Amino acid sequence: MNTLLREKDGERSTVLWLLPLFAVCGAVFLYPLWEIIRLSFTDASLLSARFQYTLRTYRTLFHSSSFLQIMMVTLIFVVSSVVFQLVLGFVVAFYVDYGQKNALPGTLLIRTVVLISWAVPGVVIGVIWKMLYSEIDSGVLTYIIKLVKPSGSIPFLSSPYAALISATIVNIWRGTAYSMILLYAGLQTFPEELIEAAIIDRAGFWRRLWNVILPVLSPLILITAILVTVQTFNTFDMVMALTGGGPGTATEVIALHIYKAIFHEFNLARGAAVSVVLLIINIGMTLGYLVISGRHGENNE
Repeated sequence: MNTLLREKDGERSTVLWLLPLFAVCGAVFLYPLWEIIRLSFTDASLLSARFQYTLRTYRTLFHSSSFLQIMMVTLIFVVSSVVFQLVLGFVVAFYVDYGQKNALPGTLLIRTVVLISWAVPGVVIGVIWKMLYSEIDSGVLTYIIKLVKPSGSIPFLSSPYAALISATIVNIWRGTAYSMILLYAGLQTFPEELIEAAIIDRAGFWRRLWNVILPVLSPLILITAILVTVQTFNTFDMVMALTGGGPGTATEVIALHIYKAIFHEFNLARGAAVSVVLLIINIGMTLGYLVISGRHGENNE
């Protein structure tokens, strides 16, 4: 009896200790989330305190050609970034892991250089690459191009297609380090006896890669892909500093469109509606991550 009373008292004290945390989470996360969802069903504007509840915002949003274009730009930006971040991240992680296991010189330097891009804030990355992409003669890349071909020039940020490619390249450079960290951790725990068995079977490098390494790492690669996709869908700071969404809306990804809708067009309802769309996308990808990681945990057990 005394044991049961002590357990109940312990449960009550635990709940009391967690109440401040619940209050903070409610004030910081749940209430703003509720406000965004509520405002998305209105015609609210920053220019007026009056609004009414309506579904017109969502109807206008999904029938808007500009929103469909923004979603297409975001999709191209995300898919291209994720594919190349995974490929380059795996290549860097593989060679860093190989260099470390074989005590090759320069391994620590390569790992440090790659991690720098992950540690630098997105705004700083955008500003640095904007200077690199500068199309005047003193721009770094333009200067190098003119050394090779004096009459040559590339409209890095002034052409719609070139600007989207340029922004994607910057995001790939930025996100490769994150993929490399996760995949490098997987390679560090890779069972060496599988590689040794494949070598005994006279399997070449590519056969070992496709038939041994990638299948074993496939759950981690899939989880990394989901995490990188979530991050890329929510990219705002780097694109804002690099192109501001321009020229026109060529690089206006969905997160940047939310900012412009609220603070440039003062359309609070549209910004909230697009935020809900982005929220649904993030929830879907998060659920996918939880399902995949849960299955991976069950398989390990």
